[in-house]
Amino acid sequence: MPFKLPPGLLDTVEGKRLHAADKIPWRRWGPYLSDRQWGTVREDYSEYGTAWDYFPHDHARSRAYRWGEDGIAGFGDEKLRWCVGLALWNGRDPIIKERLFGLNNEEGNHGEDVKELYFHLDATPTHSYMRMMYRYPQAAFPYADLVAENARRGPDQVEYEILDTGVFDDQRYFDVFVEYAKHAYDDITMRITVHNRADEAAELHLLPQFWARNTWSWDGETNKPSLRRRAGAGGDEVVARHGAHEPLLITAQADPASPLQWLFCENETNVRRLFGSEGAGPFKDGFNDYLVHGDAHAVRRDAGTRAAAHVKLSLDPGGCKVMTLRWRPLAAASLDGASTAMRAGADAQPQPQPRPAATDAHGHPHAPPPYDVDALFAGRRAEADAFYACLQQALPDPDARLVQRQALAGLLWSKQYYEFDVSRWLDGDPAQPAPPARRKRGRNADWRHLANGDVISMPDKWEYPWYASWDLAFQAAALALVDPSFAKQQLLLLVKDRYQHPNGQLPAYEWAFGDGNPPVHAWAAWRVYEIDRAWTGRPDHEFLELVFHKLLLNFGWWVNRRDADGHNIFQGGFLGLDNVGIFDRSAPLPTGGHIDQADGTAWMAAYALDMMRIALELATVNKTFVDIGVKFFEHFLYIASAVNSGDTEERGLWDEEDEFFYDALHLPDGSSQPMRVRSIVGLIPLFAVHVLEERVHGRLPGLKERLRWFLRHRPDLARLVSRWTEPGVGNAVLLSLLRGHRTKALLRRALDADEFLSDHGVRALSRYHREHPFVYRYGGDSFGIRYLPGEADGRVFGGNSNWRGPVWLPVNYLLIESLHEFHRYYGDEFRVEYPTGSGQMRSLREIANALSDRVIGLFLRDASGRRPSMAGYPALQGDPMTRDMLLFHEYFHGDDGRGMGASHQTGWTSLVALLLQRTCDDAIPDVPDETESIDLRED
Repeated sequence: MPFKLPPGLLDTVEGKRLHAADKIPWRRWGPYLSDRQWGTVREDYSEYGTAWDYFPHDHARSRAYRWGEDGIAGFGDEKLRWCVGLALWNGRDPIIKERLFGLNNEEGNHGEDVKELYFHLDATPTHSYMRMMYRYPQAAFPYADLVAENARRGPDQVEYEILDTGVFDDQRYFDVFVEYAKHAYDDITMRITVHNRADEAAELHLLPQFWARNTWSWDGETNKPSLRRRAGAGGDEVVARHGAHEPLLITAQADPASPLQWLFCENETNVRRLFGSEGAGPFKDGFNDYLVHGDAHAVRRDAGTRAAAHVKLSLDPGGCKVMTLRWRPLAAASLDGASTAMRAGADAQPQPQPRPAATDAHGHPHAPPPYDVDALFAGRRAEADAFYACLQQALPDPDARLVQRQALAGLLWSKQYYEFDVSRWLDGDPAQPAPPARRKRGRNADWRHLANGDVISMPDKWEYPWYASWDLAFQAAALALVDPSFAKQQLLLLVKDRYQHPNGQLPAYEWAFGDGNPPVHAWAAWRVYEIDRAWTGRPDHEFLELVFHKLLLNFGWWVNRRDADGHNIFQGGFLGLDNVGIFDRSAPLPTGGHIDQADGTAWMAAYALDMMRIALELATVNKTFVDIGVKFFEHFLYIASAVNSGDTEERGLWDEEDEFFYDALHLPDGSSQPMRVRSIVGLIPLFAVHVLEERVHGRLPGLKERLRWFLRHRPDLARLVSRWTEPGVGNAVLLSLLRGHRTKALLRRALDADEFLSDHGVRALSRYHREHPFVYRYGGDSFGIRYLPGEADGRVFGGNSNWRGPVWLPVNYLLIESLHEFHRYYGDEFRVEYPTGSGQMRSLREIANALSDRVIGLFLRDASGRRPSMAGYPALQGDPMTRDMLLFHEYFHGDDGRGMGASHQTGWTSLVALLLQRTCDDAIPDVPDETESIDLRED
C-alpha cells in the first residue's frame, strides 16, 4: 500500500537542508568512523584468514589501520581524511579508553560481543545535530574479568556483561555525553559534558582527538598530512593541512580551572612494542604511554598527524563539566577576525564575526550567524525537535515518539566510511611486506573487482562493522523515512560496477562476498521509491530505472546459479538465516546432494513480483517496459507452479499432510524427502504477494492484452492467479504463491501461541519443536534442531545469532506488510482466527495491525513501566537517568522479548520506526489517484 507522510517536512529547517544537500554538502562530515576496525577482514593479512588473531584489540592502540579508523563517538569527513574521537582515562585503567572494548568470536560464549554501555540518543539526517552517551567506570575497567568469565561460560549460559561485573555499583561512574552541532556544513563543534554520578569527588582525563587516517604508509608516495600547533589570540590552536582537504583550524576550550595542553603523536604503528623493531616515533599509542606510563618522550608538543586537547577534570560529587572542540576552514576563520577563542558554558569570550555573505563560496544562501556555542547547540537541538515533531505529528503517544526517534538516531549514528580494495588487499601494498601467497586463493579471491570507498549504513558498527546486502536493503527502507536521498544512494552503491560482481551477484558481506543473501534489493528499491515520492510529491523514475537495469543482471545470476535442476525451485545456501536448519546451508551437505529451499524459492518469487512492479511503474513513462513487466509476471507464475507442484509431483515444497512448506533434501541416489522443520522458512512464501489493481496501470499500452493472452494460453498457470476472471476488492487480481485455503493454513500455525506467535511477534522457529525436536539420521550420524527462544546453544553456524526461536524484525516486518497486501485483495470478508484457538475472527488488516502492535510493544513501556526489550537491564530500567535510553538489539527472546545478539543493531531493527509511522496512516489524508483502470476479464 502507498506510503504516507505528514505534510511540511521539507518546510522545516532540517528538511530544507536535506533538499539543498546536492548544492550544500551538509553530509560531508558525519559519524563515519567505525566502532571497531580491529578484527575485521579488511585488516587481516594472515595466511589462513584468522582475522581476530591477526589484529586483536591489544594491537589496536599501537597499530595503524590500513583501511579505516575507529573511535568513541567518532566523527569524520566523507573519506575519513580527518577523524575526530573521544579518549578518556580514569587514572586506574591499564590503557586509556579510546575505543570500545569487546570479545572476539572465540572469546564470547555466543561469539563476538561489545562489552560497553553507550546509547545513541539523537541525530538529524544531515548530522547538523548528534547526541550520544557513554558510561565510563571510575574503577579500573574490568577487561580481564570480562574475558575470563565469558570464557568460563558455555553457550547454554547467559552472557556476562559489564553491568554484571559490579564496576558501576554505587553510581561510581561518569556519564559522558557527546554532542556535535554544525555552525555551517564545514564548521563543526564537538561538545563533551561529563557528569560525576558518584557521591565522592572524582578526576578524569579528557582527550578529544583529531587525527589523519594513515594513507601514507602503504605506497611510499602519498604525502603525510600535518597537524601543527600555533599561538592564537585566545590560546593555542592547531592548523590541519591535508593534500586532499582544505586547511582547517582546530580550537578547544575547557573549564578555566582545568589547564588545556595540546599533545601530538604520529598515527603510525609502534613497531618497537609489536615487532621489536626500531622506529622513530612518537607512535599511535603516544597519548596512552604519556598518561599511563608517564613517558614524556611518547608525545610531541608541536606537531604530528594525531592531536589531542588534554585536560584533567576535577569533578565534585554529582558535578558536571563541559569541554568543546571546534574545527572549521582556516580561510573562514581568518575572515572571522583571526583566531578568536570559543565560549564554553557561561564563560564569555570575544565572539567571531559572521562570515560575509559575499565571501560564501560554497553555496550558502546566507552567512552563518555569529558563533555562540550555547546558542548553536540550543538552536540545532530545537531544529531537530521541529523536524521530528513534523514527522511524528500523527503519532500521539510520547513514548512511541521517543522510541521512533531513538531508533532513527541509532540508524543515523551507524553510518561508516567503508574502504576495501580487494585486489590490492590480496596482493599487498608496495611499501609493506608481501602477504602470504596462499591468500590469493583464499577468502574473496574471486572478488578482485570490488573496490569500495563510500559512506555506508552498517548493521552495527561494533559487532558488524561491514555492510551486508540484505541488511542494507532494510536499513535503506528505514533511512528513507528521514533521508530518502541518502537511502537511494545506498541502494545504488551495491549495483555499481565496483560492488556488483561481473556475473551479476551482489556482495554479501566481507567475510564471504560470494555468500547468498536473500534477494530483497528490488523490494527495498520500491519501498524507498514510494517513501521518496511521499516526501517530494514526485516520482524518481531515474533512480528506479538505474536500479532496475542492474537488478536484471542480478536476477539472471540467481536463475542461472541457484536453480540446480532448472525447474524454478531454488537453493540459495545461507540466505541470512544462519542456523535455521539442521545443516550449514552454505557448505557441502554431509549427505551429498542438495536442498531445494522453500525460502530461496519464495524469495525468488517475491523478487519476480517486485521486478514486475518496478517495470510496470517505469512503463508509465516508457512503454517498452511493458514487455519486461509481463516477462516477470510469467516468471513468477512458473515459480508458483513449481513450488506448488507437490499437488501432483514429487518436486514441490508444499506438504499437503502438514499444510506447510518444507525444504526438500535431494540425495545423490535420486531420492528426496521433506525436512519437516517448522521454521520461518515455511512462512516466507507468504511474502511473495502482489495485488495487480486495474486502476493503477490503466494507461499502459498493450498490458491488458499481453496478460490476457498469456493467461488464456497457459491455463495451467492461470489457475494460480486467484480468480483472475473475477477480480477482488477494487477490481484487483492477486498474484501469490498461496490461494485462500493455503494462506489460512499457514496463518493457522503462524498465529498459534504454541507454535510461532509470541507476545512480541512471530518467532523464527515453531515452539512445537521445544517438546518435539526434529532429528534426521544419515549414515550413523544425527542432525537435529529444537526450539531455542534465546541464544544459540552451539557454534557450528558461527554462534553469534540464532534463528531457532527468537523474534527478528525484518521477517516480522515483511509478514506484516504481506498481510496488508493480501487484505487489499480479499478485503474484510476474508477472516482468520486470531490468535489460533481463540475463536476470534479478524480481517488480515486487523491481524497485521495486531502483529505490528506486538512488535512495537517490544520497545514501549508496559503497564509496569518496563520495556520488554530491555528486560536484561533491570538496573537501567529502574534508573530515572537511563530508563528512557534504549538499545535496539539484533533479535529478541521468543518467549519474554528481551533483546539479544548485537546490542546496537539499529540497522534492520530500526524497521520499528517504519511500523510506528504506519500506525499514523489513518490520520494522514490520502493523495487522490486519478489513474484510469484496466480490466483483465474477458470482454
